[in-house]
Amino acid sequence: MMLEKYLNQLKSLADPEAAVGMARFGINPDNTLGVSIPTLRKMAKEIGKNHNLAQQFWSSGIHEARILAGMVDDPGEVTVEQMERWAADFDSWDVCDQVCSNLFDKTRFAYQKAHEWSGREEEFVRRAGFVLMAALSVHDKKAEDEKFLEFLPLIKQGSQDERNFVKKAVNWALRQIGKRNMDLNKAAILTANDIQKRLRK
Repeated sequence: MMLEKYLNQLKSLADPEAAVGMARFGINPDNTLGVSIPTLRKMAKEIGKNHNLAQQFWSSGIHEARILAGMVDDPGEVTVEQMERWAADFDSWDVCDQVCSNLFDKTRFAYQKAHEWSGREEEFVRRAGFVLMAALSVHDKKAEDEKFLEFLPLIKQGSQDERNFVKKAVNWALRQIGKRNMDLNKAAILTANDIQKRLRK
């Protein structure tokens, strides 16, 4: 009943023109209603944390409902199996980015999955690995530098991926690591220089 209420609310907010505009930015138009992120955030605030409802939102297959799922799910209740299942469903960069930076980066498996996914072949799963690195760089204020230094060889490796959605996430991860402090900034610049040298060859 609750699911139906919120899906009806989402559908009532649908903006077909916005959905067309989103497609121009590389967002998968399938099952996309054209509801803005600020509107989804407002809905998520009203709903509060609800793990079961998040699973139902995800299962609906509706683009915005999946973004909402990442906003209302409880990171403490997320399992590795759920992360793998959702990541396998990623078919658009915005769903990938929103779920990783609103939910997955707050789970106890975040660093593990950043390492694993950055080496995976599927485009949006691989992107998710680097988005997690970027999100952790911003959100995990207490983490030791070592955790981020361990990401740099993976970023160097990921920079060889020619796919645009992966390349942009690799770049994002490197920039966010470099913004944490001066030591990481130096390490990030060295990594960027190495990548540049390789690209020149």
